[in-house]
Amino acid sequence: MSNPPQTGYALGKVATIDEKKTIEDEHLAPEEYIPNSENVTKHEFDTLRHVGDRLPITAWLVVIVEFAERWTYYGTVNVFSNYIRAPLPPGSTSGAVDPAHRDDGVAGALGLGQQKSFTIRTFNTFFIYSTPILGGIIADTLLGRYNTIMLASIICLVGHIILVGTASPPSLAHPQGALAGLIVSILIMGVGAGFIKSNVSPMVGEQYQGKLRKETLASGEVVIKSPAVTIQSVYMYYYAAINFGALGAISASFLARDHGYWAAYLLPTCIFLLVPGVLWVGRKNYVHTPPRGSVLVDCVRVIKMASKGKWSLNPVRTYRNLKAADFWEPAKRSSYTDADRPKKLLWDDEFVAEVSRTVKACAVLIWFPVFWLCYSQIDGNLSTVAAAMQLKGTPNDLIQNLNPVTLIVFIPIFDKIVYPTFRRWGWNFTPIKRIFVGFLTVGLAMVYAGALQHFIYAKSPCHDNLPSECITPDKYPNPAPINVWVVSGPYILVGIGEIFASITSLEYAFTKAPKRMKSVITAFAQFQTALSAAINFALTALNAENMFGWLFGSFAIAAWITGFLFFWTFYDLDQQEGELNQIGIGEREGYADEHPAGDNKA
Repeated sequence: MSNPPQTGYALGKVATIDEKKTIEDEHLAPEEYIPNSENVTKHEFDTLRHVGDRLPITAWLVVIVEFAERWTYYGTVNVFSNYIRAPLPPGSTSGAVDPAHRDDGVAGALGLGQQKSFTIRTFNTFFIYSTPILGGIIADTLLGRYNTIMLASIICLVGHIILVGTASPPSLAHPQGALAGLIVSILIMGVGAGFIKSNVSPMVGEQYQGKLRKETLASGEVVIKSPAVTIQSVYMYYYAAINFGALGAISASFLARDHGYWAAYLLPTCIFLLVPGVLWVGRKNYVHTPPRGSVLVDCVRVIKMASKGKWSLNPVRTYRNLKAADFWEPAKRSSYTDADRPKKLLWDDEFVAEVSRTVKACAVLIWFPVFWLCYSQIDGNLSTVAAAMQLKGTPNDLIQNLNPVTLIVFIPIFDKIVYPTFRRWGWNFTPIKRIFVGFLTVGLAMVYAGALQHFIYAKSPCHDNLPSECITPDKYPNPAPINVWVVSGPYILVGIGEIFASITSLEYAFTKAPKRMKSVITAFAQFQTALSAAINFALTALNAENMFGWLFGSFAIAAWITGFLFFWTFYDLDQQEGELNQIGIGEREGYADEHPAGDNKA
């Protein structure tokens, strides 16, 4: 079998155009066209402005699915903090606050305290971001993305129904039973939501099937309709849908305070019915990716073959060997003759390039636990900070909805104004640069939070005796004289950090993964949140109100140090962004399609 042709442009070489394509300019050498484009030359690619293409209706349908699923998720977990931490308000059986004391009253139910609340919420985060790995493998190898999401929606719905039932007044009369129902529902919903998360993200990206092409605008300007820019927009609006859904927590906060937790959990359960409904409506129109077997085994074989003999007891030598320019050569088919080629080498050179790109993507993603540690503070601890401030009728867990509001407001601004302006100026704001800025931004959010906590302690009537639990003699809250909306700063800054870093991580996982590993690599990106939750478990002692100042300050320093180390580590990778995006998109569909699972032919 002869060696397959390489995608020359992807490797920085001269590409060859298909003989069937028409050459519009007789003075233009055929080899200058970019593979898999509609007659776009490398010169045009480098000099013309890149713009996004129109998104297909099926992409918007998947966005609606994500909106409904996230409404249900955030409309449930965003009130977990008070539900677990605070006791039933005086005279309440449902968790609701008496109307006469709603100005500064806090809803509650189980009364387990801040640290137990933190532990349960952190476990929920860890579990729900661990299960996507299994969901990704099942989708890529057995059921396909569409069927996996449909199955997961049924599982998730069962968990929500259990939660509603165990949050009812008769159940809350027996706190241990209500706690058991909460744990069971967390486990069931974690499986369902996790399976959905690993598959909805790549499913929305693959709805766009356009190619690189030229187009003349009404102004007469010739531009490049770029799949890379289009995918960036896809994930911007996908993330906006997540945060539109997160606004469901606004209604949950008021429903919990005014009517009790059974009502707060019932509304998201009803909204969730949109997930299987919308999926069913668009079933004949989606771009479906069928299960095609796993390439994980062959990915491991490629890495093992490439790294053979590269390990040493000397860590410096090992590092140099693994970073060597020719590291992947021993795993390439072109490195062997037909006679000496290993029997297990069933792939072509393009597949090795895809594995190399995937490894680099995973190396980028493993830095994200520090980012999600900072994010986790707005997910719970800052609600406790808000509970120590003057609420003036605002539920303390309502403020965290400023984070999705920030994203909803700023995502269109970044997509339509900020990023296009950068491209017009010729500044390529690559994923590595965006992630770097995201780390700096969340670090700044933690500085703000730490300074605010200092002022709350100074002004609280209880001073150092846990301001969030400071009460009057008749057992009603006695807050620090600071308006609760002052706490909005960290939520806004973290939201902007997510635009730079979190959205980019989803885009990066989708664009860098081979076709048969997109769900798994997306799940790997989301698993970084689970790792941050595991780190948070180790920091349980610091997640106490009297330690918040140290906690926020430490996370700020960690985010900034990580950001600069990240950019220094991946500076060279940043320069290769255009080349990496071209790997595996030529006329050849890649090893994944040439060698289906179980094919042992060389």
